[in-house]
Amino acid sequence: MPNIKSAKKRVLVARKKTLQNQILKSNLKTTLKKFDATVAEGNIDAIHEAYRGTVKKIDQSVTKGILHKNTASRKKSQLAAKVNAATANS
Repeated sequence: MPNIKSAKKRVLVARKKTLQNQILKSNLKTTLKKFDATVAEGNIDAIHEAYRGTVKKIDQSVTKGILHKNTASRKKSQLAAKVNAATANS
């Protein structure tokens, strides 16, 4: 346990930021799972709507520092491939 006041504050701030990052990561994972569920349903309009929302969530994660920009780009590419596969099947 730190003794210096500024070190104590850093511990508290780090704890808060870690919790906030965990919440954001969890929300992103939930959004990705919902997108996969929508793709499994097969409704094309719902898939496109879910795709837009998921891409928005991924971009927000990049700006918040949750995801690296290349990771986000890879995830968006994978989502686009799923959308294309779903639309090709229908």
